[in-house]
Amino acid sequence: MRITQTKVRRRIFLVLLAFVCGASLLIGRLVHVQVIAVQFYNEKAVHLIRRNIPLPAVRGEILDSNGKPLVYTASAASIIAVPRQIKDKQRTAFLLWKIIGGTEQGIYKLLKRPGEMMVYIRPRGRRLDEAKVKAIRALRLPGIYLTEEGKREYPYGDLAAQVLGVTGGDGQGLSGIELQFNKELEGQKGALQFVSNARGEEIPKTDDDYIPPVPGLDIQLTINRQIQQFAQREIQNIVAKYTPDRVTIIVADPKTGAILAMANYPTFNPSNWRNVPQEVYNRNLAIWQTFEPGSTFKIVTLAAALQEKKVDLKERFYDPGYYEVAGHKIKCWKAGGHGSQSYLNVVENSCNPGFVQLGERLGKTQLFSFIKAFGFGAKTGITLPGESKGILFNQSKVGPLELATTAFGQGVSVTPIQQVMAMSAIANGGVLMKPEIVSAYVNPTTGQAVKTFSPVTVRRVISPSVAAQVRGALESVVAQGTGGGAFREGYRIAGKTGTAQVAENGHYSGTHYIVSFIGMAPANNPQLVAYVAIDYPRPKDSPVFGGVIAAPVIGNLMADSLQYLNVPPSVEGIAKKYRYGIDPVQTTIPNLAMRTYKDATRSMIESGTILRVVVVGEGPYVIAQSPQAGTKVPQGSVVRLYLGPTPAGSS
Repeated sequence: MRITQTKVRRRIFLVLLAFVCGASLLIGRLVHVQVIAVQFYNEKAVHLIRRNIPLPAVRGEILDSNGKPLVYTASAASIIAVPRQIKDKQRTAFLLWKIIGGTEQGIYKLLKRPGEMMVYIRPRGRRLDEAKVKAIRALRLPGIYLTEEGKREYPYGDLAAQVLGVTGGDGQGLSGIELQFNKELEGQKGALQFVSNARGEEIPKTDDDYIPPVPGLDIQLTINRQIQQFAQREIQNIVAKYTPDRVTIIVADPKTGAILAMANYPTFNPSNWRNVPQEVYNRNLAIWQTFEPGSTFKIVTLAAALQEKKVDLKERFYDPGYYEVAGHKIKCWKAGGHGSQSYLNVVENSCNPGFVQLGERLGKTQLFSFIKAFGFGAKTGITLPGESKGILFNQSKVGPLELATTAFGQGVSVTPIQQVMAMSAIANGGVLMKPEIVSAYVNPTTGQAVKTFSPVTVRRVISPSVAAQVRGALESVVAQGTGGGAFREGYRIAGKTGTAQVAENGHYSGTHYIVSFIGMAPANNPQLVAYVAIDYPRPKDSPVFGGVIAAPVIGNLMADSLQYLNVPPSVEGIAKKYRYGIDPVQTTIPNLAMRTYKDATRSMIESGTILRVVVVGEGPYVIAQSPQAGTKVPQGSVVRLYLGPTPAGSS
């Protein structure tokens, strides 16, 4: 084949063209890298040569309703080492050992770990005191850094433990508020950044960058610390007296849905949560436990019947001791029944047959409509993890017997928080509120709220006039009926008892009961709603009734809480009707101060007052007394006489 001059020129041209194209591509690539995408490749280069030492943020505090910390992070400096930056590891280990103690060899082993980017000098190098921090800073050792670490502290021990929750080893929330608001509490990590070579060694004469961590937000709760302490005191008394399996107490503001106290037994100290069973620290019984409520549920049936005009409280009802439904006799708790009584008496006496009849008058459609309207069968939406929704009968499967038992609180399963919110709707005039346990997110630096939570109305359930009728009937329950144990002179407590058998192995137990009481006060303008449920109380010398065991708990809690909130006692309200053999006989404490101890005790004996005297101090004169003169207390109560050398106020 003959190669002509033309072919040679064509080949040379093609070679040159290929060369020019290749050179153009290279130049274009160079321009792209050096000019157009310079920022992108600079960032990639910095990413490759810049190392980060993470700096944890201080976790936010959990505050009570008055802004006082229930949980806070106690922070202290800890030592972080970057082994590749430490050339003389033996000397560095020696110098650190001289300051922090421990063993020099142990520190040296940490610094020699192969492939480690960063190590904590543990255990002696964590949470150092200020003197050691200053000494280490003065050494200016290459590859040794100080960072802040924190440990959660609980100044009030087990106070509201299941509400607050716990944190894990890395500071993450595991339960309660700590889990629910982990994102807000944890803040943003910072970093110490430096430039290193391929071996991870810091390049000399390069700048370190410090990115400060952003502390987490503080979470302010609606929990009132003093009322919470009252609640936990009552639980301690219950446990000491009745040795139950479980106890729950909730106190709420019925007008806003704010939870003022939420306490459980068993409880624990969050500082030592690893030493208690998981079901204790991970279950908040107030929102998790479901059970048949018993007679406290009758409040719903009563409200529904009044709203639908199915009953007048003056109407008469005859109770022979049972009510027959579908061939079954539903018995009254009182043998032989209550005979002829008004429907107000039916409520006061917690008479099952009377409430069965109200259920029949309503019918299953109306009754279950009100049950759901009051919030049962659905979660309340409280911002805590682990809430249950309870169990209601499938309405299509509700027959006469299921309707009857539902009317007096048997066969349905509810949570304590559902009952508190339903009672709050009665207390506030008929409006169901969403329970709220958090009031605000607070900036820890400025102390200012960055987000606040307003009360949330769910729905109107009953009219204000019907709510007032129910409150009046429930005040009568306390003053004249089965809730007498909750009566406290001047505080107008209204409420309802509950005594529910627990189903075991398909049958109702004859010994295992959950006794409860739910109340509000003052009855004419409720400021508080309080509920207690006691699972399997074991009394030694009293019957297992909610009115006997649970009602006094709410009486004590309400009286102390209202006094703390400066709610004045009232002389109005329904007078107390004392039931012989059930209610303790009341007596008025006489004025015993400003007289000699002999005169005081003699006058008390002559007046017929039956009180136990406890003497505090020494001297012939009574300088003070507790309770004060004029206070009504059960006979046999303790009165403390404080003695001194001269009458109080004398010179």
